[in-house]
Amino acid sequence: MLNQKDYYSALGTIISVFFLWGFIAASNNIFIPFCKDFFQLDQFESQLIDFAFYGAYYFGGLLVFLISTFIGKDIINSWGYKNTIIYGLILSTFGSVLMIKTIDYQSFKFVLFSLFIVGLGFSIQQTSANPFIINLGNPNKGAHRLNLAGAINNIGSIIGPILLSILIFKTTNIKTETLVEMANNNQLDVSNMIIFYQIVGILFLIAASIFLFSKKLPNKKDKSDFIIAPKAIKSLLIITFLLSCCFYFIFNQYKGLKKGESLSLESETIILLALLIALFIVFSGLYISHLLSKKNKKGWGAMQYPQLVMGMIAIFCYVGVEVTIPSNLSELLKQDSLGLGDKDPATFISMYWGGLMIGRWTGAIIVFNPSKKIKKWLYIIVPYLAFGIILFVNHILGNNIQDLFLFGIFVAIQIIAFFLAKDKPTLTLKIFSTIGLLLIFLGIFSSGKLALFSLLSGGLFCSIMWPCIFAISIYDLKKYTSQGSAFLIMMILGGAIIPLVQGKLADIEIIGIHKSYIVAIPCFAYLIYFASKFEKLLKN
Repeated sequence: MLNQKDYYSALGTIISVFFLWGFIAASNNIFIPFCKDFFQLDQFESQLIDFAFYGAYYFGGLLVFLISTFIGKDIINSWGYKNTIIYGLILSTFGSVLMIKTIDYQSFKFVLFSLFIVGLGFSIQQTSANPFIINLGNPNKGAHRLNLAGAINNIGSIIGPILLSILIFKTTNIKTETLVEMANNNQLDVSNMIIFYQIVGILFLIAASIFLFSKKLPNKKDKSDFIIAPKAIKSLLIITFLLSCCFYFIFNQYKGLKKGESLSLESETIILLALLIALFIVFSGLYISHLLSKKNKKGWGAMQYPQLVMGMIAIFCYVGVEVTIPSNLSELLKQDSLGLGDKDPATFISMYWGGLMIGRWTGAIIVFNPSKKIKKWLYIIVPYLAFGIILFVNHILGNNIQDLFLFGIFVAIQIIAFFLAKDKPTLTLKIFSTIGLLLIFLGIFSSGKLALFSLLSGGLFCSIMWPCIFAISIYDLKKYTSQGSAFLIMMILGGAIIPLVQGKLADIEIIGIHKSYIVAIPCFAYLIYFASKFEKLLKN
């Protein structure tokens, strides 16, 4: 056991990578509109940034699982948590270096490849950092440490978009119309964002060096055995192959298209159908795998459990919604349908990710076992304290915080939801998904700030879904718990595919960007179904 001083030193070191994850992931939401205007992309193409970044999580998890199966032992466990994080940081550093080289190539494909490498490094880091924190000290306080790490992650999510906006546009208050004007006047330059990735690359190297030379940070390993699941691997490989074919067909539609040239309505419709087929491949592939496992459980591993398979789909939907809302926000702010005029996307993107911080801070209250009376007051005070921090950060960076005040009403709605949920995972997921669905409806069929904040509130109501879905999905998996957790993390793939679906809906003129947010509705609907189906399981 570490002494108290070494413990806090080790904990601080590990938590630093959580900040980097939030810092980079949220910054992609500013990078998307920049790339769209600089490379003259349609909305679908701009969402390929999410496709490259979050798709790397899926391929990283799949690659680790394949290698582990081939050698007959968990490769992450062989390396140890500390070493694995170092390798992941080095890989992400390499991706940052590649991104810096985009100034020489001026190629969007090169940008996507660089982001894929950064994301691949993140997938390896995340595979180790979560269990590392849990195993660092007293296991009974592992949840405390994870919630603290999540809070640091969200701080990075708030700062990242604002800092990138400053570095790219030399201001904290870049307007959507100004961005278009800069693109038309050839004032946008890839070199504007190089400083950001230079900073990021240096941070990755510093973090890797601290991990490498820290003698107080133990290289912990998991003592559980690696369980081979050949049928599950075969199923995932088939799904991967079919998805690859699907996206090869989709990208082939853009072959020969000149820069700035638009696709025909027929091609747009074909791509949208292909994307829906991709979703069908994921959902049906997982469900068929479960049906086959019911006949013979041998070789299926964690996929023999219905809560795990349906939980994989739930994670896919949840991450998809969480990522697609801010990724398309800059384009939404350009539309006259909101009636808001020219607005700064960085401010609202930081508010969206701040909404996740508000929910996660509030959701962490129960971990500290306060009395009922104190807990009631904390459920009211903590959300508005977090909201105040978000306003303060935007204020000191020169953003107009008056635009954000109305969001306080939605914070109040979330507080009421927490009281109704009574700290039960299935009930919490059901209530939050229902409110999220209703607010998306409201956001689509209204205008002005009401529409904008209704859509932005997706961050508030997605905030606590990850632990709720995990709690339901890994319940009673016994020796397959670790494997089930790995499968769930792979379903971050939703953050790669759902934004593409929305992007293509937005490109179809009769739908447009505002109505394209309808993609969130079936995702929330499935989460309601998932929570309802397994409510009895957790009660028992």
